[in-house]
Amino acid sequence: MTETKRLDTNINRSVKGSKQLPHGIYGILGEKFSLGLSNVQVARQMVDAGVDVLQYREKLTDKSLKQMYEECCEIRKITQDAGVPFIINDHADIALMVGADGIHQGQDDLPVKELRNIAPDMMIGCSTHSPEQAKKAIADGADYLGVGPIFATQTKEDVCDAVGFDYLEHVVKTHDIPFVAIGGIKRHNLKDILSRGVKTVCLVTEIIGAPNITKRIKEIKQILGEIK
Repeated sequence: MTETKRLDTNINRSVKGSKQLPHGIYGILGEKFSLGLSNVQVARQMVDAGVDVLQYREKLTDKSLKQMYEECCEIRKITQDAGVPFIINDHADIALMVGADGIHQGQDDLPVKELRNIAPDMMIGCSTHSPEQAKKAIADGADYLGVGPIFATQTKEDVCDAVGFDYLEHVVKTHDIPFVAIGGIKRHNLKDILSRGVKTVCLVTEIIGAPNITKRIKEIKQILGEIK
């Protein structure tokens, strides 16, 4: 990728206090899929390799809130030093305590409206799976949407059926709000996603489950550069 293309990828990179979702690679952490590496180890590799935003989404049931808080403290330092926005999934309390840049909520989590009251300066994202959910999330004050799962995925056990390209194209054509496409996205189908106007993509297991995370992110960035 040329330097010009790399700069273009990062043109929307957030800084502390900004609510703008960056374009590029939206990384997600979760030890269930990280081949024995800790979230902190993976975070360091992903940030060093150039992800544009990083979310902590730990679903292991045997990890205590104290352990998650301690991990997030370390990851906050890593992301802050690199200027990479750090978002925490579900746990608004931890996000506030560690000074994260944002909070991401699912359809069954705390309401976006109420979160805005306690975190007025944070970026708030909301997972959506239908036009109705997108409309409500926007009305409630979400700063960006999670759109998916585009394809079938094994990352989340309670996830809904794949929404396919219809809902993705609806969001692109209907709303101006930033969004991240997620769910079953791999290198082999990434161009199909990008060709529909997507600017931010999340490839969960394709990155954290890779034998060489740095090499995998480089490969994904190359594809992103080819589409620009």
